[in-house]
Amino acid sequence: IECSDWFVVYLLFQNVPYGRYASSVYGFPVNVKFAWFIQEMPSLFLPLALVLWTSSAKTSLLPNQLLIAMFLCHYFQRTLIYPFLIRGGKPTPFASFALAFVFCIYNGYMQIRYLSHYAEYPAYWVSHPCFIAGSCLWLVGWLMNIHSDHILRNLRKPGETGYKIPRGGMFQYVSGANFLGEITEWAGFALAAHSIHSSAFAIFTTVVLTSRAMAHHKWYINKFEDYPKSRKALIPFVI
Repeated sequence: IECSDWFVVYLLFQNVPYGRYASSVYGFPVNVKFAWFIQEMPSLFLPLALVLWTSSAKTSLLPNQLLIAMFLCHYFQRTLIYPFLIRGGKPTPFASFALAFVFCIYNGYMQIRYLSHYAEYPAYWVSHPCFIAGSCLWLVGWLMNIHSDHILRNLRKPGETGYKIPRGGMFQYVSGANFLGEITEWAGFALAAHSIHSSAFAIFTTVVLTSRAMAHHKWYINKFEDYPKSRKALIPFVI
């Protein structure tokens, strides 16, 4: 395994170095809005290019269209809306920014290339329990993720600084409500898409965000003496 591969594996089991865990060890700082916008772009514009400018016969099929729409819906919000709503935010170390950019290129291409050129589903797939349950999970996770981000953005009033305890929504139950939303979203996508590509993405997301949720929970407990005792890290009432 090359050094770069070891570095990626290392980051999976560490606090990914951005936000409150940012460190100069991982390179020079990049403006957080710029970093989010640029690093997420490949997951939106590369899939659009595959669908619009290549011979993609599978995009005429309804299951493929709906799955592609789920993926693009997430990254439309993540690329063109989320970065510009960020209030404050610590700069992102270059290494984190660069790795996220490379991942979005690879994942965006892999997911949509498969769905637009190769994936074949039976005609009844959109009424299959796996597709229905997966689509519902995706929608619940997407809404949970967006709502949790909204809560986090509005923790501080204009002019205020420092960290506060997030409250409301799924934050009443877990410290990583935004992470739970994204994990749920891509687990649902994997169930609906029923492919090794979507499953790999869901597993990767779960590993990375579970690690980050656990770190957040520990950080909150150490930071705030009045942090809710009943609140778990990621799964309500469990962990």
